Amino acid sequence: MDRSCHLSLIIDLSPSQWHLSAQPTNPHPLSFQTFLSLVLTFLNSHIAAKHENTLAVFGALPGKSTMLYSSLDADSSNTNDPPADANSYRPFKFVNTIVTKNIQKELDLLEGLTEEPPVTLVGALTMALCYINRLAHPPPGSVATETTTEADARILILSVSPDLSASYIPVMNSIFSAQKLRVTIDVCKVYGEETVFLQQAAHLTGGSYIYLERRDAFLQYLTMSFLPPPSIRHMMAVPRQDKVDFRAACFCHKNIVDIGFVCSVCLSIFCSPVPVCSTCRTKFPMKTLQRLNASRPSIPPANGVSNGSPRPPSARPSQGMSASLR
Repeated sequence: MDRSCHLSLIIDLSPSQWHLSAQPTNPHPLSFQTFLSLVLTFLNSHIAAKHENTLAVFGALPGKSTMLYSSLDADSSNTNDPPADANSYRPFKFVNTIVTKNIQKELDLLEGLTEEPPVTLVGALTMALCYINRLAHPPPGSVATETTTEADARILILSVSPDLSASYIPVMNSIFSAQKLRVTIDVCKVYGEETVFLQQAAHLTGGSYIYLERRDAFLQYLTMSFLPPPSIRHMMAVPRQDKVDFRAACFCHKNIVDIGFVCSVCLSIFCSPVPVCSTCRTKFPMKTLQRLNASRPSIPPANGVSNGSPRPPSARPSQGMSASLR
């Protein structure tokens, strides 16, 4: 409890998803302006919780990811200080001004796009992990202190975009890196459908995954669930997900599948038995492929998503490829 805490916040800045989130037809519409003001309040609370706490904010934008704020950079450079205000606490005003200014700058650059590319959430997650690794192993001559190198590090993702099947492998690699660094990944799904990959990220790193059912209580969710650092959560009743979706995305069509066929050499996942692994070029026996095809469900899932049909009996592992059931 006496240790400082570092928070890396990743904000999903998809303009199309935030436009849908603000529609009055939603049960609890949440505009991006309201969302940002609540997030800034949460960041101020994190800074006020302990003087040694550090902060970094990353933006996941369509086609790119960027750093919006870093407390280390703020301490080392005072050239962009906001004007003095006697009615506001300087660290709070500095965070609010810099984060808001950089978000507005990045969103202005997206106005000329005719088609919105997918949000690079994995890029922002990778940047956050690299930043935390730099804090843990500062280079010679850096501004990092002993307090920052010994801080408990965690990542909080505020997501509004759906899963991108093509990002399955990078997300899993990020999860393994977070486990290696002992970094907790928390996820708050603010808008949209449940995300499979981020559920796994929170579960495998010991974090919390919360889907907002009442978005008008967004600040309460942030304060009660994500403000306490991981070191004291075992003493609190922090919400956790009741169930975790462990489905994976196949390597061939990038679809999320319930039943996958795994290469026994490189562990690549396919939605149907293939004669040759596209990753390691291993050839599989024809008898094995015939047996695995016979064990598949009679009615295949639509678009790679389970339709609720009963699962077939598990195929016995054999040479080459085996069936993996979720």
